Amino acid sequence: MGICFSKKNRHNSTSNGHRSSSTHQNYQQVSERHASNYTQPQQEIYHHQQQPPPPNPRHDQDPNTILGKPFEDIRRHYTLGKELGRGQFGVTYLCTENSSGHTYACKSILKKKLSTKNDKEDIKKEIQLMQHLSGQPNIVEFKGTYEDRQSVHLVMELCEGGELFDRIITQGYYTEKAAASICRQIVNVVHVCHFMGVMHRDLKPENFLLSTKDENATLKAIDFGLSVFIEEGKVHRDIVGSAYYVAPEVLRRSYGKEIDIWSAGVMLYILLSGVPPFWAETEKGIFDAILEEEVDFESQPWPSISPSAKDLVRKMLTHDPRKRITSTQILEHPWLREGGEALDKPIDSAVLSRMKQFRAMNKFKKLALKVIAESMSAEEIKGLKAMFVNMDTDKSGSITYEELKIGLSRLGSKLSEAEAKQLMEAADVDGNGTIDYIEFITATMHRHRLERDENLYKAFCHFDTDNSGYITMDELETAMKEYGMGDEATIKDIISEVDTDNDGRINYEEFCNMMRSGTPHQTRLF
Repeated sequence: MGICFSKKNRHNSTSNGHRSSSTHQNYQQVSERHASNYTQPQQEIYHHQQQPPPPNPRHDQDPNTILGKPFEDIRRHYTLGKELGRGQFGVTYLCTENSSGHTYACKSILKKKLSTKNDKEDIKKEIQLMQHLSGQPNIVEFKGTYEDRQSVHLVMELCEGGELFDRIITQGYYTEKAAASICRQIVNVVHVCHFMGVMHRDLKPENFLLSTKDENATLKAIDFGLSVFIEEGKVHRDIVGSAYYVAPEVLRRSYGKEIDIWSAGVMLYILLSGVPPFWAETEKGIFDAILEEEVDFESQPWPSISPSAKDLVRKMLTHDPRKRITSTQILEHPWLREGGEALDKPIDSAVLSRMKQFRAMNKFKKLALKVIAESMSAEEIKGLKAMFVNMDTDKSGSITYEELKIGLSRLGSKLSEAEAKQLMEAADVDGNGTIDYIEFITATMHRHRLERDENLYKAFCHFDTDNSGYITMDELETAMKEYGMGDEATIKDIISEVDTDNDGRINYEEFCNMMRSGTPHQTRLF
């Protein structure tokens, strides 16, 4: 449940991993998910009870139930296996149906983390939306729900094919025709959602997985935590989404379902060029670019991309939502439709390289920032340690969402619950649902301290393990693989991008240039 753009946001999951996300506090980004007034027919799946109910129904249904039905042990029906992913509220596991042996994904949400009425309503709404949309070809199939005293369990289709961009990069080649096929599936999700009265509000590559490892696997949308039912005439004002993919009207706090078309257009731009259309050093810079800049069709590889493809991207990324193309029109566009004009020739190989860099560079910078935070002196983090200790009320060594929320209120913070939730997601780098001490320092430390020369030098020395004055490919590979941050090919691409003098290694000046430019920084908590 949540949104993200490069942060963490990776939980190293390949199958229905639970993700979160973040946006920039300067624009008061919020991931508020108001329960809609739209009343959807109840489609809750009730499971056959092998034992007859006791005479008094109160023995069946606890007053603390969230789903409003009797508690039931999921293990009567499924065997839970390995962890697939982790998010703010719970963990996604591989699970096997006892009766059939079929495998599924089970998202288990700890009820103690659903501390407010809004949290509980959000879970109910997400279940309602998934039930409503289930059965559509490019949307993950919803199997059912269970609730016990500790958790709510959502069982759904298992997507074993991994993330979209990872598949493209692994293949090593790519054509306009392939991009059109992928985009057609993404837009089909938008089309189905809008037709069925749902606005997604958080379309991004991380929210799509491939159903299987087969070459022609179906692309599936897996996360509807920010989605809402469309109410005719209602103008939405809460700011949701992920930095690269958010539509300009969201930042202006007045939007409707057209925002999903914009986000899909950003994904298509990346599929064709390897980079997002709006790029800056900070999240605020990205948002300013989205609001003010025109889409770049002059840089490589755009001169070699077909005019028809550029025409579709331009129509999807039209700033005025009233003039933006609709999902129906996109599916009928000459470039996108089945057997259309999309060329079957390979796209410039530089696109794949850029795509790798786009996915990996943020991880390397984030790792470097964490190294800097770990090396801060007691004087430099004066006050932050005390703040962490005061927020960590159970002395567990990490801050939960509830502790963060209470701590912020004690500091006089006027943040809404949704904004506090979003800050939690932004700071939780490793995605385990809590903020540890170093994550807290990294998120709260002033940017200028993190980027002072002496601190950058400390981080550089951390990677330069042989003190040669250079970060070699072997050193970078060791550091990044320790954190599960990239394969050999990806690391080579980082070296080639950062290594401006082309000597096959990264010197201190090149490292500083990378840290100070090119990719967005993490959100600060205060």
